[in-house]
Formats: sequence, C-alpha cells, structure tokens
Amino acid sequence: MPVEQNSKVSIVGMGSVGTAIAYACLIRGSAGSLALFDIDTAKVRAEVLDLNHGSQFVPHCRISGSDDIGVTARSAIVVVTAGAKQKPGQSRLELAASNVEMARSLTPQLLEYSPDAVVLFVTNPVDVVTFAAAQAVDAAPGHLFGSGTVLDSSRFRFLIAERADLAVGNVHGFIVGEHGDSEIPLWSSVSVGGVPAHRFLRDGVPVFDDAARSRISSEVVNAAYEIIAGKGATNLAIGLSTARIIEAILGDQHRVLPVSTVQSGVHGISGVALSLPTVVSARGAGEVLEVPLSEAEVQGLRASASALRNAQDSLGL
Repeated sequence: MPVEQNSKVSIVGMGSVGTAIAYACLIRGSAGSLALFDIDTAKVRAEVLDLNHGSQFVPHCRISGSDDIGVTARSAIVVVTAGAKQKPGQSRLELAASNVEMARSLTPQLLEYSPDAVVLFVTNPVDVVTFAAAQAVDAAPGHLFGSGTVLDSSRFRFLIAERADLAVGNVHGFIVGEHGDSEIPLWSSVSVGGVPAHRFLRDGVPVFDDAARSRISSEVVNAAYEIIAGKGATNLAIGLSTARIIEAILGDQHRVLPVSTVQSGVHGISGVALSLPTVVSARGAGEVLEVPLSEAEVQGLRASASALRNAQDSLGL
C-alpha cells in the first residue's frame, strides 16, 4: 500500500496573522490537516470552532487546536507567528529582543515533537528571529527558514502591474534583503509581460522612469506602516503568501521564492539571515539563486545585510 504523505501543518500563535494563515490554508486547500496552538485556551478553541463551522464550503481539512504544544506533534510544517506584534510607528527591528528569546526557547520544543518538520517563521523581525532560531537548534539543512520578502515581492509586483495596467501574473520581480526598512527592489531584473521594466513603454514614453521606480519602491517599504496605522495589523496578505510557501513545500514544487535563510556566500554575504530568490521544495529552502544585480543593488543588499548583522550583534547573536 502507498504511504500517505504527511500534510499536517501546525500554526503557532492564533493572533491576527496565525488566524489569517489558517483561513488561507483552509480555503485554498493547502494542507490535509491543521493544528492550531496558542496559550490562550479560549481563543484557540474559538478559532477551531469558527473554522470547522465552514468546513462544508472548503476542501476537506481536519482542524484541531489546543493550549498544549503537543497538538503540533508529527507535523510536516510548523508555522510560527507567536510573539509581540508591531505597533504603529514601530520598526520591525524594534520588536527584536522579546521575539528572539521566544524563538530560541520555542524552536527546540517544536522540533522535539516534530523532528522532521520544516519550521517556517513569520514572526517579526523575521530575519533576526530566523537567525536566532537557527542558532538554537541543529535542524536539517533547509528545514528552518523565514517567510522573508515573499509578501514584499507580492506588493512590489502588484504596484508594478497596477501602473502597467496588466494582470499581476504578467509581472516578475523580487524584493530582497531585510524584510523591513533596508529591503532592496531588484529593478534591474523586473520584467513586465516579458519586457524589461526599463524598456516598457506606453505611447513611446517609459512607464517606469526614475520617479515611478522610486515611488513604487517607497510604497512597498512603507506598506506595512500604512496598514498597521489603519487597521492595527497586516494579516490577510501574509496569510495568503504563507499559504503559498506551504503549498510549495507540501507539493514539492521547486518554486523560486524570496524566503529568508542564513546566507553562506551568495553575493559575498554570509552569517546573516536575509531574503534572496531560493528554491523551495519538500526539502524546505534549497539552493539560493545568484540573480545578476546592478552595482547599486549589490551595495544596497550589503547595506541591508550590515543592518541585520548589527541587530544580531546588539542581541548577542
């Protein structure tokens, strides 16, 4: 008899982000089963009930939850969203101290219950948290990484598509580096309907001139601050983007996504976790692709790495 693939996904932390991830996974059919963990007993029970009550309308998925971390046992993927959330006007790096300590203490427990799991961090500041977690355990290669700039890249593509008046699926481009203020848009490799962005014209006029590129880049960096100011948290898009990462793992899709991993030499960067285009498959985060960069992009990426390294050093990592 064929062995049934493990498609259990556990989500740690049932705040606005964890709940959005669970909901996105449910309606997209991303996982065979979902296990929700939160220390708030009433909250996690309420979320399990609410999701289960919609089970008639979505692909089949077993949903359980508990305030006992044992509910995550034997997971294929564990998604960590727990920790303090970003407040209006607060940078992601300012969240670092408490969330780093959480990651260092929680990750060994999660791997004790699911030693073969891929652990995906969404908690901010995701790069520093991912680095701290990687230091705390001896995980299999590629089995511990962060959601990185997958959402930032989606924001980037959306804004480019909006200006070009095209469907977002026709746009390809990445944000790399920190998931935060020092992130870098790779304009040199953006393509719009197969046309390099700098050659994309309308009535003979460049659509993505210096002013347009600067404005779009700024909007990507500041998007989270605007959303947090307006509704208190970013959650829906990160729910969808995390579900997409989960599908790439469970489906062994070899999808290139800008996830955050501890770097080991690409573009001369090592000893810091940040995002670069990375092959994501059933083995987790695999090969990091060395996408050609302009000189300005190389300098920006190294500056982003330096900012993250300084944050790590300040936390004793």
